[in-house]
Amino acid sequence: MAASGAESRPVRGKTNPETGKLEFFLDVPFPTPQEAEVALRSLSPDREPRKGGISKQLTMSGSTLSVRWIADEARILRVSVNSFLDHLSLVVETMETFGPPVPQ
Repeated sequence: MAASGAESRPVRGKTNPETGKLEFFLDVPFPTPQEAEVALRSLSPDREPRKGGISKQLTMSGSTLSVRWIADEARILRVSVNSFLDHLSLVVETMETFGPPVPQ
């Protein structure tokens, strides 16, 4: 289902020279825009537990879910990305188990 598509740049990371903060980008392709929207709605409510040091933004374009992190420290970024990937895996497994979303 997800994460098996061939995107040209599915993962990108860098340090922003203007802010000195770490930035990490992840593009996750889904078979359909409906499945990408289900993933977006399922993963959006999860806010970072820390008040500062990291932010995460989820967006959708067509059937691709894009995530952007901005963090002060690599350790905080790593924990957030790992947690997100665990949740993403659960969402994908659930969609595979119950099938694609029903059109409304």
